[in-house]
Amino acid sequence: MNPGNENGPATRRHDPSAAPIAMIGLGRMGANMARRLARAGIAVEGFDPLPASREALAGEPGVRLHASLADAVAALPAPRTVWLMLPAGEATASTLAGLRGLLAPGDLVVDGGNANYLDSQRRAAELDADGVGFADCGVSGGVWGLANGYCLMFGAADAQAAARVAVYARALAPAPDCGWLHCGPVGAGHFTKMIHNGIEYGMMQAIAEGFALLEGRQEMQLDLGAIAELWRHGSVVRSWLLDLTADALREPGAIGSVAPLVPDSGEGRWTVDEAVRQGTPAPVIAMALMSRFDSQGRADTGNRLLALMRKGFGGHAVTAASSPAMLAGKPGAGS
Repeated sequence: MNPGNENGPATRRHDPSAAPIAMIGLGRMGANMARRLARAGIAVEGFDPLPASREALAGEPGVRLHASLADAVAALPAPRTVWLMLPAGEATASTLAGLRGLLAPGDLVVDGGNANYLDSQRRAAELDADGVGFADCGVSGGVWGLANGYCLMFGAADAQAAARVAVYARALAPAPDCGWLHCGPVGAGHFTKMIHNGIEYGMMQAIAEGFALLEGRQEMQLDLGAIAELWRHGSVVRSWLLDLTADALREPGAIGSVAPLVPDSGEGRWTVDEAVRQGTPAPVIAMALMSRFDSQGRADTGNRLLALMRKGFGGHAVTAASSPAMLAGKPGAGS
């Protein structure tokens, strides 16, 4: 199922004044963004430290691949725009450190990966000392972005930098006049994306819990896939996340085929940190994050202690870790 629009990249046109751009980081998001820019007629100089990622883009018209960061930057005309799509943390930090020796005043760095907005503000100040501009851009759209376009929310220090980012945002977005926004100063883009992802955590958790409750009444023999499809039409809970849920449930045995482990990205943690800093209550987002921690086994020690406390004060039985029920991933009955 493709739940987005039909505005495919092959039919898109960009501002003819758009200069070539370097895309650094050619993973799932970066590679498809490079493809979408190239298919809109914007020349892309691409680099990824992993040869396999570069090889996956080999032969893509309009994308020229390079064996080093320095080569990709050198291929651009001045003033240069370098767009990063790298994991938060060391990968982004080390690349920015390397770029400082390659860029010149008037160049612009756009960090399109997930990053803490406080890091983005600090990085902007560091690059500004070199005369290099910095914009932070939150990007949403996942694996559907190539065909349907991305939602881009960016921060930039001034109108000139924002205008440079907007040229590429128009090509990446679902349409030139929607799906992108200059949200405010540097930091505003990643801050907006952080809150977006926090909301996403809560929405996903509510959908998952609802379907778990539906499955709990097994005597009703409810068809979860049919219910998901039903709710996609006219219901107040219809959404892209529900579309994806319905799509997943079409596969027989889909739920049982995956382990009940849900990783968490930095953005969920950063959103909860921000709620604490502000003193703004965000209980749904916080609990959704805690549920992910629980799925990762981080509640196991506490739950074992709870069982031991119940045994201590009330003589309640405990279930051995080696019991068949626990080995099957199903706790023993009782409360």
